[in-house]
Amino acid sequence: MAAANLVEVAALVGDTARATMLAALMGGQALTATELAFLARISRSTASGHLGKLVGARLIVVTRKRRFSYYRIASPLVAAMLEGIKLVAAIEVPARHRPRSAQDQAMRFARTCYDHLAGRASVALADALVAQGHIVLSDDGGEVTPSGERFLRSFGVELSPPARSRRLFCQPCLDWSERRYHLKGVVGAGILCRCLELGWFKRERDTRALRLTSAGRSGLLDVFGVALDGAARPWTPPKLRCEPDGIPPARHPR
Repeated sequence: MAAANLVEVAALVGDTARATMLAALMGGQALTATELAFLARISRSTASGHLGKLVGARLIVVTRKRRFSYYRIASPLVAAMLEGIKLVAAIEVPARHRPRSAQDQAMRFARTCYDHLAGRASVALADALVAQGHIVLSDDGGEVTPSGERFLRSFGVELSPPARSRRLFCQPCLDWSERRYHLKGVVGAGILCRCLELGWFKRERDTRALRLTSAGRSGLLDVFGVALDGAARPWTPPKLRCEPDGIPPARHPR
């Protein structure tokens, strides 16, 4: 039974269109079928079929509001599986040279990893917290020290997980682009949420990449002692023609 379930899940994730839609949902936001169809470059009807299979396998969940259906990753466990696949996929033996685009550079600098920050910026934050004695990280797990609890609370991070939550509190997450640890769990999600609230990072449409603002550059240096002067050049996604409801139309493959 376990082997059969593994094959079923692997087959669902292994389809190009479904993998593209799952990768888009790893940004942590809920997206409509139309938006996911556009990103996967398939018709809306084809996307609906794929999404139905993913919902049936409990990899994603759907919420219906008025005439729209919004899809998101079902749980942190599913997100961890997808990020793990990405990490394994980043290992190339032998390594192949691939020119990096502006979008790729932006993703490697700062991106959302489901509900927490990832990329070079996130690894730098984790390094700073460890060096300052606020966080203890190892291959087995993570811990917030008393000084770290005071520091994070003063920064505005909510450290109390929601009632009945099964989320890990503080855990290392191996970054696929940096091959080093960043933070996930309640602590990692709280740091990202606070950085977005302060306007230190801005979400870009149709990508998981985050843009570091001038306020964020100054704030990270002043609060965390993290200097990110070598930030990647911001990637600007192409402007999309939108329908009256503000949602981009599905793009059909030629």
